[in-house]
Amino acid sequence: MNLEQVKKLEAKLLIPTYDRYPVLLHKGNGVYLYDNKGRKYLDLLSGIGVNALGYAHPAITKTIAKQAKLLVHTSNLFYHEYQGLLAAALTKISGMDRAFFTNSGTEAWEGALKLARAYAKSNCVQGAEPAYKILALEHAFHGRTFGAMSTTHKEKYRLPFAPMVPGVEFVRFNDVADLESKFDSTVCAIGFEFVQGEGGIRPVSKEFVQTAHKLARKYNALLIADEIQSGMGRTGKWFAYQHYGIQPDLVTVAKPIAGGLPLGALLASEKVSGCIHPGMHGTTFGGGPLACAVALQLIKIVEKEKLLKHAQKVGGYLQEQLQKLQKKHSGIAEVRGQGLMVGMEMESADLAKEIFQQLLKFGTIVNRTDETVIRFLPPSS
Repeated sequence: MNLEQVKKLEAKLLIPTYDRYPVLLHKGNGVYLYDNKGRKYLDLLSGIGVNALGYAHPAITKTIAKQAKLLVHTSNLFYHEYQGLLAAALTKISGMDRAFFTNSGTEAWEGALKLARAYAKSNCVQGAEPAYKILALEHAFHGRTFGAMSTTHKEKYRLPFAPMVPGVEFVRFNDVADLESKFDSTVCAIGFEFVQGEGGIRPVSKEFVQTAHKLARKYNALLIADEIQSGMGRTGKWFAYQHYGIQPDLVTVAKPIAGGLPLGALLASEKVSGCIHPGMHGTTFGGGPLACAVALQLIKIVEKEKLLKHAQKVGGYLQEQLQKLQKKHSGIAEVRGQGLMVGMEMESADLAKEIFQQLLKFGTIVNRTDETVIRFLPPSS
């Protein structure tokens, strides 16, 4: 089928949730994608941060082929050999204690919100009202299910589906005074991306993080780190919170974790894990043998190929080059980011849209986020 045939078929049959780019992709290799006519594209978006090792990495494709012949799926009513091994690997690199596997990032975030409420109830003095409020940040994006959407800031995501899940309050980005004024004994959790992705590649300040951590400890609330886009090595450390010298209570992971296969994880401290028991939460597809086997292989590749240092080096070079462009072009307002998570903010949404379209025309894939920001999430290998 050609592009026009595919577009026509989708227009007739698919629920219209995507405004797709006019490219019909056929295959990928390394950092390049190829359309159905054989045209080559340099991919600096990697499936919105998913294909961290690029395309057709030989170790990943070998693992997929091998495991697909053995076992693709089994329910979580049974054991398979990879969940425990992957939990061991993830807890080692994160400093967390336990893992729950999910289908996606938004499902992991939903699990984190549920655990926060459950923890507050299990630690509430008998007869008292348990803490219930969840603090999130302006510009935040945590997903499109109801709990995740309720902690996502922009009205364009929320308004068509209102009312949202109650009990969420937004703190102004990097505003310590606003954080302190809104954090009290009614708060059960504060959750945020340490480098906001959809919100425009905005790193949270160290002062804000340290204050949030201190207040969470003061009120026995949970600190939740959304590492769905920034995790698994993209920022030059395994997780973005590791740049800040603090340890969260819950961590959500997804996008790059299984080399392109659907998989997410909720990582928890021991104190939080104690508030949940069999039957309180579950998933059908999360943590299947194929995805977990691939995720284990991905972690080995990142370690073997020293991709954390590589992300720091290449990400630093990318920012330097973009900053040189900024000096030459007044339309570039700011360049910011961490590792291979970089944003170039333009002076207007129209200019950002034009640059994105021109780059695509010349065979380079990026995307536009937060209206004015060109987002770079290139593969790290």
